[in-house]
Amino acid sequence: MRWLGRLALFAIVLAITSFFTPGFSIRGFWTFILAAIVITALDYLVESFMKVDASPFGKGFKGFIISVIIIYLAQFLVPNMHVSIIGAVLAAIVIGVIDAIIPTRTM
Repeated sequence: MRWLGRLALFAIVLAITSFFTPGFSIRGFWTFILAAIVITALDYLVESFMKVDASPFGKGFKGFIISVIIIYLAQFLVPNMHVSIIGAVLAAIVIGVIDAIIPTRTM
């Protein structure tokens, strides 16, 4: 049940990020949910296999770069999601700032 709350909160964070970030767009309610699932799954895989926190401010610069890559790669798995390289960088920054204000990992 806890992961459902995190997933819903992360979908809201993606909606906010999509609204404020140029080069990062997601269209449709279910696309936000699917993008949240894909990004969360990719984050989990990176943390499991590489033992690296992939949150934007998790492990400094390395965590930030991994977060940018995850956001950029998610567009190839999620329809109606379009991300440029600059958009992925800006989205990682916005997600990191929102995560600092409303930490999704502590739910």
